[in-house]
Amino acid sequence: MENDLQKRLFQFSVDTIKEVRSLPKSREYQVISYQLLKASTSVGANYEEAQAGVSKADFSNKVGISLKEMRETNYWIRIIIEISEENASWISLESESKELMKILGSIYAKSSKNR
Repeated sequence: MENDLQKRLFQFSVDTIKEVRSLPKSREYQVISYQLLKASTSVGANYEEAQAGVSKADFSNKVGISLKEMRETNYWIRIIIEISEENASWISLESESKELMKILGSIYAKSSKNR
């Protein structure tokens, strides 16, 4: 059964993919897009893996990876905001990434403390 965070992470990935499609096709955007797509989709994938963790340590490790990937995602989004003209939707994605970082950080802190 999917929890609320799983749904948010999935939707975040989908929204990011849709926004990347509207970016210019120049070389720098191609590099940024590639990095952003890898990181943003990895967040939810690792959180999904955490849900099937074989131990508390495995769960904590996968959540930690999700958090690292979300931090990277936020970095690429901030770059896009700085270099783009049309960035209202990117600002919204940045805000969501910050909220998701806080949630993942809290889960990671609690799960690694309880190991």
